[in-house]
Amino acid sequence: MATIEHSEIVKASPERVFALLERVEDFADYSDLIERIEPLGDDRYRWHVHAVGRDWTFDVVITECRAPEVLAWESLSGVENQGRYRLTPVVEGTEVALTLTYSLRNRLIEKAVNKAATPLVGKVSRQILSRVEAKL
Repeated sequence: MATIEHSEIVKASPERVFALLERVEDFADYSDLIERIEPLGDDRYRWHVHAVGRDWTFDVVITECRAPEVLAWESLSGVENQGRYRLTPVVEGTEVALTLTYSLRNRLIEKAVNKAATPLVGKVSRQILSRVEAKL
């Protein structure tokens, strides 16, 4: 599995940042690559993403929701992935650290995705956090 990490400072309290991050279905409003997110019930969501020239669909379940510190998920279908947002108070507001691991079953696709994944996840994470901060 590949691991990508990204962190940024958001100029707001952890409680305010977490309140927006835990609204998973709103992530489609925060990134141009996320086409839509369908709530499936029981902390499960179907993500529709367009990245690296392809459409990707995967179902995830929230595995940990501990306000205002941690929001974590793992995939149930589609692209195998796990992610975690960890929020830490800092003088400037909140440090939001994202850790994302993923695995693809097709070696050719995985090679192409691995090359683009780090900058792509960084871009999406920056978009999400800057748009979350703008809403605050």
